[in-house]
Amino acid sequence: MTTRNERSTLRALGAWVRQSVQAGPGATACFARSPLRAALALTLALCAAAAGRSPARGDDWPQWRGPNRDGVWRETGVIERFSSPEIPRRWSVKIGSGYSGPTVADGRVYVSDRVVEPEEKERVHCFAWEDGAKLWSYEYPCVYTISYKAGPRASITIDQGRAFAVGAMGHIHAFDAADGKVLWSYTPEQLKAKAPIWGVAPAPLVVGDLLVCVVGAEDAAVIAFDKRTGRRRWSACPEPIAYAAPNLIGHGERTAIACWLAERIVGLDPRDGAVLWEHPFRPRRWIDQIITPERNGDLLFLSSFGDGSLMLRVHDDRPAVEKLWRRFGSDEKNTDALHIMMSNPIIADDHVYGIDSYGEFRCLRADNGDRVWEDKTVASQVRWGSAHMVRQGDRVWVFNDAGELIIARLSPRGFERISSAKLLRPTREQLNRRDGVTWSHPAFAYRHVFNRNDEELVCASLEAPAGAAGR
Repeated sequence: MTTRNERSTLRALGAWVRQSVQAGPGATACFARSPLRAALALTLALCAAAAGRSPARGDDWPQWRGPNRDGVWRETGVIERFSSPEIPRRWSVKIGSGYSGPTVADGRVYVSDRVVEPEEKERVHCFAWEDGAKLWSYEYPCVYTISYKAGPRASITIDQGRAFAVGAMGHIHAFDAADGKVLWSYTPEQLKAKAPIWGVAPAPLVVGDLLVCVVGAEDAAVIAFDKRTGRRRWSACPEPIAYAAPNLIGHGERTAIACWLAERIVGLDPRDGAVLWEHPFRPRRWIDQIITPERNGDLLFLSSFGDGSLMLRVHDDRPAVEKLWRRFGSDEKNTDALHIMMSNPIIADDHVYGIDSYGEFRCLRADNGDRVWEDKTVASQVRWGSAHMVRQGDRVWVFNDAGELIIARLSPRGFERISSAKLLRPTREQLNRRDGVTWSHPAFAYRHVFNRNDEELVCASLEAPAGAAGR
């Protein structure tokens, strides 16, 4: 059974291939030359989107927020509750500091970090999922001129044997995912890119034969590269970027790449980068748009720390969106609806669930943004208190900024905490707060959880014991 988000992703992938087939001679899309090739590609894409799994191990987590970029974990056979206050680890390995959440594919775990001695470098690592053995690492000089210098922000995207990494200053690398060989790369100087004050954060998105990156080049916020060769295929939107990762949005037979930039959200045509639709979102003080726009059915939700919430309706009959409602408070403490820092919300059962500016977990009505309830037990009740949420069946796995993993249920009646346990110790490179933070997004794959702080990458089993009831 597929969720509404899965169906939207499948429609978007199908529409992308159909657009490519209809593009005709000379079109950017390689599928345009052969309907048979397009049909095969569509079949493979649909299978990958519906499953995202390695049969011998279970489901992969090959990119930011999972196989479909929707924050849904589809594996079963998982524990009902934790058996101890701390989650037993399968393994842990030492790494440097950084914000990027791990990704998992084909039995390998990928993560990036930063070191400053003997010189400033960013690094990309690959480990064996079973025991954490290092398979390869790649490093390159990278002097930070940005604030919050812990390390790279963007999760590494894995696709068809390639690993795509974007660094905090805007370096782009394509690797052979198995051995770390560099297939192609760009420096910020080559792209004439300037990182925003908090660094380049959007995780790269694969769309057909393209790698779409939001890096803020001199002539374009968004660039699509040929994922195999690195050749620049199209560029779009000569304007400043924000920090949100791009995503696919289906519009019936059409599809758009949704990119939330500094002053607007746009839907781009995957074929040539043309703007299909746009809607303004102009910051009142500073650019702090971080979350990936959250799609469920015909709803598309955006929220930022300084500027509150915007709900758009996505049209299915044509590439277009329209505003349903817009709400914001007078400042970061006196908020209305949701002022989200970095925690992607969930839209379900006609409600929105998310973390407000000082860690308040709120439920809103999706039709107008009215608050239904608020809970202050989930995340730290401080400025930028946060937690990452991943759905699994009727439950939600919540990883908060104190390093705690929570199994919960969400409903308009309230937040139901089923069980919780400690996964990671907060550290202070990501944020120099007294007790530290754990801000990186976890990966859920092979019935295990993977995550990092500024000192280590860990793996812990969530598989139900043999003979025990699991979800």
